[in-house]
Amino acid sequence: MAIPKSGAQRKSIDWITFSLFLSLVLIGWLMIFAVEYKGGDGMAFSFSNAIGKQTIWVGLAFALLLLIINIDWKFWRNFAYPIYGISIALLVTVLIFGNEVNGAKSWFNFFGFSLQPSEIAKFATCLAVASYLSGPTSKLKTTKDILTVIALFVAPLVLTILQPDPGSALVFLSFFILLYREGLSPGPYIIGLSAASIFVLALLFDPMTVTIVLSVIGMTVLVQNIEFRSYWNLSMILLLIASIVCITQGLTTQILIINSALLIFFLFVQIIKGRIQVSAMVLGAFLIFSSLSFGTDYVFHNVLEPHHQDRINVWLHPDRCDPQGPLYNVLLSKMAIGSGGLSGKGYLEGTLTKLNYVPEQSTDFIFCTVGEEQGFVGSLTIIGLFVLLMMRMVILAERQRLNLFRQYIYGVVGILFSLCNQYRYDHGTLTDHRNTFAIY
Repeated sequence: MAIPKSGAQRKSIDWITFSLFLSLVLIGWLMIFAVEYKGGDGMAFSFSNAIGKQTIWVGLAFALLLLIINIDWKFWRNFAYPIYGISIALLVTVLIFGNEVNGAKSWFNFFGFSLQPSEIAKFATCLAVASYLSGPTSKLKTTKDILTVIALFVAPLVLTILQPDPGSALVFLSFFILLYREGLSPGPYIIGLSAASIFVLALLFDPMTVTIVLSVIGMTVLVQNIEFRSYWNLSMILLLIASIVCITQGLTTQILIINSALLIFFLFVQIIKGRIQVSAMVLGAFLIFSSLSFGTDYVFHNVLEPHHQDRINVWLHPDRCDPQGPLYNVLLSKMAIGSGGLSGKGYLEGTLTKLNYVPEQSTDFIFCTVGEEQGFVGSLTIIGLFVLLMMRMVILAERQRLNLFRQYIYGVVGILFSLCNQYRYDHGTLTDHRNTFAIY
């Protein structure tokens, strides 16, 4: 969409973006058709199957596209907050009146069609955040502005977690990509990524092992201001290797005590030399991240329900999962994708797909159909189309003269990037997303 100029709203379609979008919609439709096809005509327009419903949704989305491109852009700025408010109301309502599917109240069902309010909330939140950031007084330089923007996407995040639907809730964190583009200090990102890394490492390894590694990292930072730094760095590498060897030999407690004593010694040396600020930062980070490591381990084993533990173990510790239980879907999906080989078995020739070998074939595991029928080449092509689409959107965002447009596009790119990195490849959902962002 071109920017209005001299009061006249001139619009044009970026055909590269539209072509990429249309390609993904068509591929998604064809893959769902491949799953649902059992022979016979009229499937594409039947309400009784997924492909018929998908056809209707795609048609409605394109009709909505034609309508919205003729609406003045100021409408979206003026009604951004009412639209956001409606999406929040829907998230609250679904907690009370929504249908429970797989243990989560995330859906409304109307006459055979399903509506997930969290999907509406993602783009309503994107619009609200863009509208706030594009305001004349919003600069992301004050604590008030930062907290206000964060509150705009934390509210739907919390409501989505309450459903509970943690996968959809995590998508709202993608708005930090937009905030970084708009000038938010990298400090919170470094802290957040560090905390996330500790969280994952504590689930992968024993928390004492993580603490040992943290102590070595802390000492490495401290020796940077000591004479003969290169020799000290070499010593830290040797210490890390020795620590790993001790851990493998079951000497975790002993090496933790030794490393803690060495860390205290280096802190004492820095304090004597007057480098109190560096010492305080290292000590604070070590204590916080070590506590996070042990806290993560405690919550995982004593707070989370067994089915929540299984979902994490499927990701990080598949060896701990029952192949006939939580790991079943993942194993079957990998087998289906791998069976396609380099070029696939051919369209409508997916035997595992046809035999319903993989559960939730037309939604969560639709990518299995791509892998089986189109092979590695087809899978790589779809991933490439998504990458090209997001790159093109970033280019378009940087060309915008109005902040509202740039910020909204970056918000959508963040949502798409987050969705594409989720393990569940719910192509029906992704098609809905593409139809949504295409009309703005």
